[in-house]
Amino acid sequence: MEGDPLKKSLAWLHGVLQGKIGHGIEIRVLQGLQVIHAERGFMQFGFIVPNVVSDVDGNWHVGALASLLDLVGAITTFSYANCVSTVADFNASYYSTEHVEIESRVMADKGKLIHVVVQVRKKGNGEVIAVGNLWMASNNLTIAQMSNL
Repeated sequence: MEGDPLKKSLAWLHGVLQGKIGHGIEIRVLQGLQVIHAERGFMQFGFIVPNVVSDVDGNWHVGALASLLDLVGAITTFSYANCVSTVADFNASYYSTEHVEIESRVMADKGKLIHVVVQVRKKGNGEVIAVGNLWMASNNLTIAQMSNL
């Protein structure tokens, strides 16, 4: 695992999901997130939006969605670049909530800037219901330092 960024990124994700890394809010936001497929610069997840991050009408709270997009984008970027990155630009749009599948892919590498697109689709028909565009800037932080921010 020492030099394998994919394994390190998945270990980071599992640490967050288990509450060993982060601030605790991530556990609630990502409750039930399942890795379906992972390779360098590309990941797919299954996810049922938990009630704890839904409003009284059952809609996904936009802050919880943004947190998920941010973390999935960071994990995917790490699997590609083998470094912790900070979001330099984040744009998210969403249209609906459901049982979803999440796909995250590195789209461009501009040296110290990496562009990641995270798409959330309805499970079953594949309709895109949310898109996150993240430009990630590399920095010198470690995963351990990020979890303390």
